[in-house]
Amino acid sequence: MSESLDDTVERADGAVVRAVLAGDEDAFGVLVERCRLEFGRYAVAMLGDREAAADAMQEAFIRAWDSLADCRDPEHFRSWFFRILANRCRTAIARRRPRLSVDGLELAAPGRTDEAAERSELAAALAAALGRLKTEQREAFVMKYVDERSYEEMAALLGVGEDALKMRVARARERLRKLLGDIQ
Repeated sequence: MSESLDDTVERADGAVVRAVLAGDEDAFGVLVERCRLEFGRYAVAMLGDREAAADAMQEAFIRAWDSLADCRDPEHFRSWFFRILANRCRTAIARRRPRLSVDGLELAAPGRTDEAAERSELAAALAAALGRLKTEQREAFVMKYVDERSYEEMAALLGVGEDALKMRVARARERLRKLLGDIQ
């Protein structure tokens, strides 16, 4: 390795990908760190479980490593990696059917003042409701409201038109309203 890892960290994704392909295996760690920070919340929100999200991320990194030479546009490595991760999340979701149910949750009793417990129960209810959405709707909702991405960014990452993504988000919001309607 002719340059330091610090130099690699400052370079664009495409340059780091080319360095890895040229034999600088340590540079892949830079890509891993960038993607872990950028897409970790997405995986957790999609799967509703940190352990499952970590597994999906790990599987996606392995897949990216194994097929890095197939990345057609190294400058857009993160978009390419995101598609791998999204597919891993979808696969994990499909494997664990049936979905979570909101019906069995014990929500805060009327008059209860334990605000932290209520927030925790609300978060659990929201996670369960997200688990009941269609995968495409959950993905769009998470990217819009958890990752706080613009529709333009979402379209670039998913390869789906902005209008279709807006419809998915709207349908997800409507479904969540119905699922969470009794929760105040």
